Amino acid sequence: MLNLIFVFAIIISFVFYFYFKTKQFRSPLPIAKKWYKSKANVGFGAFILFFGCNQAYLFPGLYTFIIVAILVVLGIFVIIENIKKARHYGQFVEEECRINQ
Repeated sequence: MLNLIFVFAIIISFVFYFYFKTKQFRSPLPIAKKWYKSKANVGFGAFILFFGCNQAYLFPGLYTFIIVAILVVLGIFVIIENIKKARHYGQFVEEECRINQ
């Protein structure tokens, strides 16, 4: 059951990443591009985190836990940094859209 939850979370985070990466490429505004990029990277960080947790569940072993620890720390770091960036750029997106349209 826990494996299905991890697989579902991995799929959702990949869809989240792909959606915002597509929005980034389609946006003509530079600040909006950075905002979408940071939101996409939150999805990528979640993907790394859930993938690591899934591997720890599927293959319990010493080497696996070492690699999973690295993946979890990296995933959490990517998520936290890009949430900060998304909040920062989010302040300016509405103003940029209003000015350029």
